[in-house]
Amino acid sequence: MRKRIKALICALVLGLASSCLSTPNPATGGQDFTPFMSPAKEAQIGADEHPKILARFGGVYDDPAIGGYVAEVGGRVMAHAGAQQQSFRFTVLNSPQVNAFALPGGYVYVTRGLLALANSEAQLAGVLAHEVGHVVARHTAQRYNRAIFTSLGAAVLGAVAGNQLVDQLVQIGGELYLKGFSRDQEFEADTLGVRYMAGAGYDPHAQARFLAAMGSHSALESKIAGAQGRDPIADFFATHPRSEERVQRAIAAAQVTGGAQNAPRRRQRYLDTIQGLVYGDDPSQGLVRGRVFSHPKLGFSFTVPPGYRLINTDQAVFAKGPNGAAIKFDGAKKQDAGRDVLNYLSRVWAARLSLVDVERLTINGMPAATGHTIVNAKSGGKADLRLVAIRFSRDRIVRFMMLTPVNQLGRLRQELQRTTFSFRRLGQAERSWLKPFRVRLLTFGRGDSIDGLAARLPIEGYKVARFRTLNGLGPNDRPPPGVQLKTIAE
Repeated sequence: MRKRIKALICALVLGLASSCLSTPNPATGGQDFTPFMSPAKEAQIGADEHPKILARFGGVYDDPAIGGYVAEVGGRVMAHAGAQQQSFRFTVLNSPQVNAFALPGGYVYVTRGLLALANSEAQLAGVLAHEVGHVVARHTAQRYNRAIFTSLGAAVLGAVAGNQLVDQLVQIGGELYLKGFSRDQEFEADTLGVRYMAGAGYDPHAQARFLAAMGSHSALESKIAGAQGRDPIADFFATHPRSEERVQRAIAAAQVTGGAQNAPRRRQRYLDTIQGLVYGDDPSQGLVRGRVFSHPKLGFSFTVPPGYRLINTDQAVFAKGPNGAAIKFDGAKKQDAGRDVLNYLSRVWAARLSLVDVERLTINGMPAATGHTIVNAKSGGKADLRLVAIRFSRDRIVRFMMLTPVNQLGRLRQELQRTTFSFRRLGQAERSWLKPFRVRLLTFGRGDSIDGLAARLPIEGYKVARFRTLNGLGPNDRPPPGVQLKTIAE
């Protein structure tokens, strides 16, 4: 009974608020329910969260030509968004993830990973137009305000019942803006996006083609995850649960004429612009090459055991092995970096663990310390947790955390020891030799084959699938001679 009263009061609060506090949105033609987030507040939130987004996604990609190009395409679709009072800022993030999103206040982001996957300016325009649609429809403001009123409705119930507040007001932070929108909001952004694309002179069906490429990319990532024992990296579909069918529906809802399919896609201009784009890891963030991780900027390298797959993130380097085995590599906090390495291991890092066999080591001339203990693994069994701390420099301690199921320890012990002792400093020449992979163009010749071109990719595993996905090619597609395709090379 109490739940029914709560629902009734919340519905009443929301209903009264929606009818009294909604304002018309000229861009969408609907009503904005945003009494707690004005456009000025949205702009302030975007400005506050922008530095956090840059820190989380590798900063701004340092190529003014590409950044300017994305801003130009974004400005073209934005001009048809009916948001003359709304300013926009388009940013390319230095992240290999395939993603795009927007913050309140007109902050729109695409990653260089997404740029590498797209195959025409029209596809890029579709992504940007969709994000612009979210901004002008004020979807984040709507979600925020409805969350506030849901909490207020619960608070009213608590007051009526004579109890403490049932819920607290929602805590707002950057994570809220990156979470997925509702199905209705996604469809509205689809509809607005294809309308803006067509108005700017692009074929809106390019958006559906890009989603097909995204589907292939996600399927490939999942296949690699199953084969290599890791979780797929979060990407575009994590926050944009869309389908090609929905885009086709949005095209119809936006009343875009079929003649728009003959609009230019500007494929060659797009390919020429992104040629040389960094693909995968950036040297400033460290490079994964098979089982070897190297950081030319900081000057170190190490190798993980066979069967482990390296995953480089902003916070740490992870290696996922068989049956739950894993390695995490990162650095100690700055305030602890000056400690004696054994003191740091025992009294700081492992202060709450009962380590055994604690000892000092020397790893390629660097003081180190190690110890291990038995812990409960998530799988329900027992695992050996080994910690290794290494003094890399006067102001930096690096560390390995190695988790190995007890029943695999005998087989993996020597390989894990090799990983520990593979950690070394890079010489200046080695640091200069380490280069990132980049997007390059090639012309498909009459004697060429997809299998042959894919075999040249400097990336291990699933080469043909990677090459086809990179170029938006289906399993049986064969491009005509003379067409330019993307490949990956140093």
